[in-house]
Amino acid sequence: MRLRRGLAVACVAGGVAIITVLIGLVTNAVSAQARWPGVLGWIQEHAWSSFIALGVALVGLTALPAALSESRTLGGPQPPQPRPDDAVGLLGAALVLRSLPRDTTAFTNRSTELESLVTSVKASQENGQSLPVHVIDGMPGVGKTAFAVRAGHVLSERFPDGQLFVNLNGHTPGQSPVHPAEALASLLAATGVPTQQIPVGDDPGAVTEARAAMWRSRLAGKRALLILDNAASYRQLEPLLPGGSDCLVLVTSRRRLAAHEEVVLPVAELPPHYAVDLFVRLSGRSLDVLGRQVVEELVRTCGYLPLGVSLLAARLRHHPTWSAEDLRERLAAAGDRLGEFRAGERAVVAAFQLSYRDLPPGRQDFFRSLGFYPGTDISEYAGAALATTGVAEARGHLEALYDDHLIDEHPGSRYRLHDLLRDYARRLAGEGGSMEQVQAVQRVCTYYLAALAVANTYLVRSGAAVLPPPDDAAGVETPAMGSRTAAVGWLERERANVLSCIEQANRLALHDLVIGLAAAMAPFLRQAGPWDQAVGLHRTAAEAARRTGDRRALAGALAELGVVRRFMAVYGEATEALNEAATRYDEAGDRKGKADALNQAGIVWYLTADNESAERAQSEALLIYRELGDRLGQANALADLGMVRRQTSRFDAAVEAQTEALSIYRELGDRYGEANSLRDLGVVHCLTGEYERAARRHREAFDIYRLLDDRVHQAYALNELGVVRRITGDLAGAREDHTRALEYYTELGDRFGRANSIRHLGALDRVGGDIPEAVRRLEEALTVYRDLGSRGGEAAALSELGAARGAAGDRDGALRAFRRSVELSRELGDRCAEAEVLNNWGALLRSSGDPVAARGYFQLAVRLARDVRCPLEEARALEGIGRCERVIGGRGAAEGPLREAAAVYGQLGLGNAVAEVERLLARRPR
Repeated sequence: MRLRRGLAVACVAGGVAIITVLIGLVTNAVSAQARWPGVLGWIQEHAWSSFIALGVALVGLTALPAALSESRTLGGPQPPQPRPDDAVGLLGAALVLRSLPRDTTAFTNRSTELESLVTSVKASQENGQSLPVHVIDGMPGVGKTAFAVRAGHVLSERFPDGQLFVNLNGHTPGQSPVHPAEALASLLAATGVPTQQIPVGDDPGAVTEARAAMWRSRLAGKRALLILDNAASYRQLEPLLPGGSDCLVLVTSRRRLAAHEEVVLPVAELPPHYAVDLFVRLSGRSLDVLGRQVVEELVRTCGYLPLGVSLLAARLRHHPTWSAEDLRERLAAAGDRLGEFRAGERAVVAAFQLSYRDLPPGRQDFFRSLGFYPGTDISEYAGAALATTGVAEARGHLEALYDDHLIDEHPGSRYRLHDLLRDYARRLAGEGGSMEQVQAVQRVCTYYLAALAVANTYLVRSGAAVLPPPDDAAGVETPAMGSRTAAVGWLERERANVLSCIEQANRLALHDLVIGLAAAMAPFLRQAGPWDQAVGLHRTAAEAARRTGDRRALAGALAELGVVRRFMAVYGEATEALNEAATRYDEAGDRKGKADALNQAGIVWYLTADNESAERAQSEALLIYRELGDRLGQANALADLGMVRRQTSRFDAAVEAQTEALSIYRELGDRYGEANSLRDLGVVHCLTGEYERAARRHREAFDIYRLLDDRVHQAYALNELGVVRRITGDLAGAREDHTRALEYYTELGDRFGRANSIRHLGALDRVGGDIPEAVRRLEEALTVYRDLGSRGGEAAALSELGAARGAAGDRDGALRAFRRSVELSRELGDRCAEAEVLNNWGALLRSSGDPVAARGYFQLAVRLARDVRCPLEEARALEGIGRCERVIGGRGAAEGPLREAAAVYGQLGLGNAVAEVERLLARRPR
């Protein structure tokens, strides 16, 4: 056994070493300029395929020790279990402010540190040098954040392109440090990037890198100020750093962060005389009245920390009858009970204790309840729910606590606790026992469920049901949301808080709340993303539903997971999740839920060109929707059924289904559904030769998508419009449309859409004569289609690639591509696509001197094209037959098919093609 384990370890170690080197090469392959020799050249040319292969090899090596082990496990493989500190699979959202927080009055006399920072920044800017990262470190309560904010205000005019403040929760009690990927997502959103355009994926490292690249691009050439507050480590911080040299980054941390380019600005406790000055200023009394000796003792007791000094001074200001000696005695008494706190914080926590004791009983209860709050910042509505009070009363408590320096104010009438105060509140709250915490979390979650129900009335599509608030939310006050814009704004502000509540509810085994909140967040995350955040959320909800045995809830979570995985083009997992969802809905007797899951599964099968399964699923869903009288469901199933019929060249049936869907969408006022049906009708019109009508439909769809701010579907409409323009001879307009679509898809991380754009651009390159570029693009698109399992995309790319390889003189490569494309088209039942491939094949044979064989392919193509009413391919086939007949049988034999081709081209409005055939008819054969 030891020998086998030793062999396993040796194999793994050697293999990992080799693979690590190769992965480094593959990672750099995309950006390399030089051609690598030998096998390395193949790796460079096929970088992503190599990366996947190496990943598989690495997994295999990782599994080798287990395979060689003599121990045996019972049953199949188990899914990985989350670690206790893994945040239950959820990615938390970072709180980002688009401008600096308000400057604090507690800031005092950091003139030396501030002057050092300002001088450093000015010198770098005046000398044209890159601005270094400035790290402000020091112990808790010393005023690092206040110093960073003051510096930001002082320097703001030097950074006119914006100021951003993000709390990284590096040392926030009850909160996990923000993952760099989530901080980047929040920063990108704060700088105006729509969240659906933020890169997503299953590989956290790749997602972080992609978002970091977008972030650096976003700030390129900008002069912006970024404050990264409460950083845990340089690893957390590094991906957030801008790439340009003109942005200033200020970092606060309790730890010394190692960075080569940093300037460290240590912030120590205040010098004694500055601490005295701060106390005097905030207390509102003169030093003579207070007594210097007593004040010096007070600030010394607080360790000269600004947080503690400001709290003590506030206490004295709010008690005009107290003397400084009274305050000193009370502080000493409070400190006697604080032995459980760490020595470094004991003095400042004594100030907390004194401030807390001085609050009215009702406000003490309110402050204690803040220790139970799972979120990052709190509004008056959440505060009211937390403390079981009215919103007006909660607002009064929050404002009073702010006046007492026990909480900080943030923009938007929101508040948050300093880390030490949060820790103190949690300790106070913990005295009430765990049941009090459970009840507090339940109240906050119930509030969010009620508020999400209001927000979702503006987010869900017309005719769709909105998840109602729970029965116990009847008396809960929620903020006013009078429009979709207001609802989305509220959701963006509360995203981090809701996710934190779900995380805490999951820890407390409040499974019903986890399920409800996940379902209520689903419409927003579907539209806004990031989708990887949604995946974590729905997996958590599914696990909660499995624990409770709630089949309907499990089905709902799986259905949402399947939809999001479809968005991410992870079709295998999407199908698996949606199939299980349909089964669970059936078991629960939920007919509508089953129909919804079938409809979504049918879309996945359509995308992977499993047309038989897609049509079966959509037909069954349509039947259920009609039985239930669900008009929106009927429209969705009809629209998706029309797409399947179009993909299998049943154009009349496709138009019939899509037209009925369009009518229902307009009846319901569903603009999104209306745009989808218009776009697919445009595709059918293009295939049947109605190009003007097709272009009009695509423009109508694009205008609606733009109104809805849906960039991914704008890109789909642009691609289809580009196809129409290419066919009708507007090559420049087509290239512009496909290029714009490619930009959108690249920003969004939509691999399938991006492959479509690349394929269309490759077709334009071939038509325009740039054959090497055409081959390169089409091979790239083909690789992506195969990775995604899109057989329809693969067939289309192979058809174009065969034509491009033929033009490049690679006859064998062209024939291989054509053979496989025909096989796929026949498997898919796409006879129009098959006719197109046969025409391309015939053109290759004719140009290579085999007109007899070519004529046979053209004849097959013309029969197929006529069967399915695909006039463009009919005309191309007739023209091909005529050209072959000119060589085989002479001018007389060619005239009939050529004149037929000219007539069809004329009906299609393709004047250039008509003119080419007329020239051919007028020319004498050689």
